[in-house]
Amino acid sequence: MRRISNVVRIFTRKLFPFMLLYGCYLISHGHLSPGGGFQGGVIFGSAIILLGLVEGVKATEKRFQEMLLSLVKNIGMLVFVLAGFTGMFLGGFFLSDFIPKGEIGTVPSAGLILYLNLTVGFMVGTGIAVVFYRLVRFGSND
Repeated sequence: MRRISNVVRIFTRKLFPFMLLYGCYLISHGHLSPGGGFQGGVIFGSAIILLGLVEGVKATEKRFQEMLLSLVKNIGMLVFVLAGFTGMFLGGFFLSDFIPKGEIGTVPSAGLILYLNLTVGFMVGTGIAVVFYRLVRFGSND
């Protein structure tokens, strides 16, 4: 096992919360600026992967358990599908917007799109982290 330098370890610890924050920013402002659920989710998942590479997968998995990440991913998929069918049940089509729109230029201005970005972002972020955990476990010699 290679030893990670203290500079890299400290820099990663300081950078990690900002990566999570930026991922959440991209997810929540995707309908107002470039970004969205997928892009923010990739940054969110990449932060967990970076922490896993520097701190070790076992230490990272204690903080971000695979089962909890899978649960968030599955709940996100369920919310996405339920939002789609709710639009149908209210007389529209799949994923039709049933939430009233807010003031233009504010975060809750796009109706259902904000909530869809949130579900997609957390599905992608947690999904990428789960794939990382499983690939590491598959490639380990344990």
